[in-house]
Amino acid sequence: MRHVRMYATPYCPYCIRARQLLSKKGVPYEEINVAGQPALRQEMTQKAGRYTVPQIFIDDQPIGGCDELYALERNGQLDRMLASEREDSCN
Repeated sequence: MRHVRMYATPYCPYCIRARQLLSKKGVPYEEINVAGQPALRQEMTQKAGRYTVPQIFIDDQPIGGCDELYALERNGQLDRMLASEREDSCN
């Protein structure tokens, strides 16, 4: 499984929805709380090109926010993106 990182705040409803989807799928993820942390929010903005939360990355590839995460799930692309490199090389 690939490394998933999510920049988020504890109270954001979109962050909560993104957490719910990742947890439902059993995806371990690193969460970086940017609430009251201007340096971390600036880091997120530089990496993602966006300032809103959540910002989700899979192996340092910016995915976007909650809406983009759910769109990937609906299209069946999220599981492929989360698959290990070894599985990818077999296809």
